[in-house]
Amino acid sequence: MSTLKRFFQDTLIYGFATVFPRLMNFILVPLHTEVLPAEEYSVNTVFYVWAAFFNVLLTYGMETSFFRFFSRAKEKSNVFSTAFIALTVSTILFAIGVFIFQDDLIALMDLDPFYFRLLFSVLVLDTLVVVPFAYLRATGRPVKFAGIKIINILIVVTLNVYFLWFVRDYPQFAPQFVLDNYGPKDIVGYIFIANLAASAVTFLLLLPYFFKTKITFDFSIFRQMWKYGWPIMVAGIAFVINENLDKLLIKDMISDEVMGAYAGCYKLAVFMTIFVQAFKMGAEPFFFNHSEKDNARETYADILKYFVIAGSLIFLVLVCFIDFFKNLVIRDPEYWMAISIVPIILLANLFLGIYHNLSVWYKLTDKTRTGMYISILGAVITIVLNLVLIPLFGFIAAAWATLIAYGSMMIVSYFLGKKYYPVPYDMKKIGGYLFISILISGISFYIFPGNYFVGIPLLLLFIGLVYFSEKEQILKIIQS
Repeated sequence: MSTLKRFFQDTLIYGFATVFPRLMNFILVPLHTEVLPAEEYSVNTVFYVWAAFFNVLLTYGMETSFFRFFSRAKEKSNVFSTAFIALTVSTILFAIGVFIFQDDLIALMDLDPFYFRLLFSVLVLDTLVVVPFAYLRATGRPVKFAGIKIINILIVVTLNVYFLWFVRDYPQFAPQFVLDNYGPKDIVGYIFIANLAASAVTFLLLLPYFFKTKITFDFSIFRQMWKYGWPIMVAGIAFVINENLDKLLIKDMISDEVMGAYAGCYKLAVFMTIFVQAFKMGAEPFFFNHSEKDNARETYADILKYFVIAGSLIFLVLVCFIDFFKNLVIRDPEYWMAISIVPIILLANLFLGIYHNLSVWYKLTDKTRTGMYISILGAVITIVLNLVLIPLFGFIAAAWATLIAYGSMMIVSYFLGKKYYPVPYDMKKIGGYLFISILISGISFYIFPGNYFVGIPLLLLFIGLVYFSEKEQILKIIQS
């Protein structure tokens, strides 16, 4: 089996583990936007913005550090044990700190105290399972990894449907003890409760890994992992700013209603987000494990090309059929005021995916600090453009700020990679596919919106161009 074929197969499994949960969450969007007015949907969004921020802070780059040092360690159990103990101890200390300063944190985050406690319970449980999940990926167990992820999301979806639809619309069939504690005006709280229940079950499923290793904490390994990982943590915080600052600023600078509509339409980019995340899940351990191969750089170049092809195709399908997806996912027209952001956010996420692919150079050369600076650059662009442009142009400026930030990070990373870890990327083809997909999507969305007689032929034209250009190499991968 060829290296590329093995990569695509593993990525497909990891992709399913990522796609299925995201698809289930995507399926929940119509339910959430139907039962929650845009103003309350903003509360739901704020909850997950803070969750993303603290998730990065609590893991402090340890997941990527684990892959880096586990892949080349002779005593792999020492790496696992050290990473696991480090995250467990820091999480316990964090929980104690939150308990002591909870009143100040509640005021800072502007969250209901009950939602606050749910949020940090989820964060603690999710952080404790980071290393066991990373261990499954590093040791090539994608099926088990995927199974646990799927169980998690099935619990989330089941409880969402139960509380937001079944109990609300058919109370006569619900148990009395549920009705006695059911608050129909506090629907958003049940979304958070569903997440807590899923996190608790995931923790229990991975509990055997807590006892899998001997209790060994190697300070030398930890220092190396910390040195490698803390810039990734800073970069992660910068990424959270790039992804979420716009929503918080729209909430404060415009209104809760507009922020809720913006966040709801933002969800239409979920297919691109799923694709990027699936790629990252499969690529990160692959890049480290394959780095010593003679043809490693050529393989990385091929992976980026096929990533761009697949991402461009997803981009085009979503833009050409935007009216279909809009009516399918966001049924309340109150949210449609922000539909114009979708092509911009889709392209921004495609650029982000390319950046993740290009980041192989600083991860393999241990220059994670440079990667941190690139992410900080993106965050600064996001902050400045949002603060300056939202008051002038409204929510659309936030989408453009995201696109410019990710595009800048992509370009800077490419040129730095050429200097420190040259990879023979086929930039003519990659640039050509990007240009054609952007051109076609612009024609479809802005000149012929909703016109499938124009959109579908243009989409088929792109597929035909890719087929005739890549036919021979694709057949070689399939037959190998």
